[in-house]
Amino acid sequence: MQVDFKALFHTLADWTGAAETPDRKTGETLLAMMRALVRFDDMVIFAYRDKARPIDLFSTFDADDHHIFVTLYQAGPYLLDPFYHTTRAARAGVFRMRELAPDRFFSSEYYRTYYSQTRLAEELGFFVPTADGVTVVVSLMRREKTGVFPAAEYGLLNDVEPFATAFVRRVWGDLAGRFADTGQGRGRRSEPVSAADRVWRRLNLTDREASIIELVLQGHSSESIGLKLDISTGTVKVHRRNVYRKLGISSQIQLLSIYLKNLQP
Repeated sequence: MQVDFKALFHTLADWTGAAETPDRKTGETLLAMMRALVRFDDMVIFAYRDKARPIDLFSTFDADDHHIFVTLYQAGPYLLDPFYHTTRAARAGVFRMRELAPDRFFSSEYYRTYYSQTRLAEELGFFVPTADGVTVVVSLMRREKTGVFPAAEYGLLNDVEPFATAFVRRVWGDLAGRFADTGQGRGRRSEPVSAADRVWRRLNLTDREASIIELVLQGHSSESIGLKLDISTGTVKVHRRNVYRKLGISSQIQLLSIYLKNLQP
């Protein structure tokens, strides 16, 4: 795709002349700028803070897709999302989903049950940590019919990353108060209680069991879990069997079903 410099500079001129930039206007400006650079089908912008439910700042979805990508996502699946876990690590830059996903992500029940509904060929995100402990993620999505981002376009987005980061920090650099307004923590120092933490307590799992099962649901293999937690693969498998026995289940799909059901208030 050829860069549309005329559209890009017109968009920037309109934005710099605006008296104020609410979420919708800012999202539309960023959308127009990105579409002048590369081809994609949809954009969604989420703000993440600690373990709180992410805030939807902007999206381009119709009603049906909004339910999948936003409403359903915010109800609990975000806790298993590689993008969410990347924000927890406060990483900055442009990343493809497949670069961030655990080794068994694309065969996990989370992928089959939730993520496959998105019908995406590829998703990539600009990860922008801000000074108030929030990370804003600008996700660009290409559907199956469009295919993945070509290497040249991905390279161009990496070149654009410093500007995109500065843009996001200027307009969304103080979002901590919005999380406080939703009842998910007060002030800048308090960390909200995770919905996942409540699930593990409700299911009477130990901290070690909860850590392992959460990684299983995210799509990590036993080997990957062992490396992350610095324990043997055999120990991982023993804990996993114990949890399955405790919950009276025998498969990951049953585990995911129990997890999602218990996420509901």
